[in-house]
Amino acid sequence: MTMSASLNILIVDGNRREVNELNRSLGGTASGEGYLATLHHLDPGIVATIIRPADDGPDCLPAGMQFTDFDGIAWTGSALNAYADEPAVQAQIPLARATVESGVPVFGSCWGMQIVAKAFGGEVRMCPKGREIGIGRHIRLNRAGVSHPLFAGKPANYSALTVHMDEVSIAPPGAVILAGNDHSHIQAFVMENDHYRFWGVQYHPEYTLAELAAIFRRYGDRLVSAGLFADTAALETMAADWAELHRNPARKDLAWRYGIDDDVLIPARRLTELKNWLERSVRPYVSQR
Repeated sequence: MTMSASLNILIVDGNRREVNELNRSLGGTASGEGYLATLHHLDPGIVATIIRPADDGPDCLPAGMQFTDFDGIAWTGSALNAYADEPAVQAQIPLARATVESGVPVFGSCWGMQIVAKAFGGEVRMCPKGREIGIGRHIRLNRAGVSHPLFAGKPANYSALTVHMDEVSIAPPGAVILAGNDHSHIQAFVMENDHYRFWGVQYHPEYTLAELAAIFRRYGDRLVSAGLFADTAALETMAADWAELHRNPARKDLAWRYGIDDDVLIPARRLTELKNWLERSVRPYVSQR
């Protein structure tokens, strides 16, 4: 769908270079480029700048640019842990705070939500129930979520593509929790006041089934060791099936085999949150400033 007037979006790729390169080698995409491809699906006219603070540090904006030069800021996922004391993580905490404090609309997917939570005094931990990967099921909107524009057009109970080992256990002061499920009680929160415009989700509306197939392969033996696959052959079968279902969503046999419903198969439904962010947060911000 094409929207009027080109938007200028900053994409903050939270992954390290070696993870992005491995993703590419397995049939996936680098986090930043994959996010841009999804935004272009929604609005081909978007102009984007991708920065990589995990590799380049917190001062990674192009020379002479500032956050308020952009109409919106999107944070990708990452294989990092927000509670880890390592340079690739520590570089992103002040950056996350600065993006939200800029007043520009910010969207965070998975890591993006976690690092913003960490930056504003929330807590992130390893999920007590283990890794949630593939389909996040029975994500439920609470009363605040049902009425929030982030979820306009979304059913109150839905599924989403996901991959996370960590979760936000305590939301930042002032945040409003909008959704959760039996795996992680915070699947979405927002921080909104006269200046902050942050929307975040624990899952990945920007992902495709093909991207998840690459991630299955990237995690490999770790998923087998966690008991999620019987062996590497079973993992490869599922990865190949998901990649095929991405190419051919009419394969009802594969959708049935893995319990993949229209929330994931139909792009318009999978991308609802990002579409709403562009239309109901970014566009109004641009028109009002």
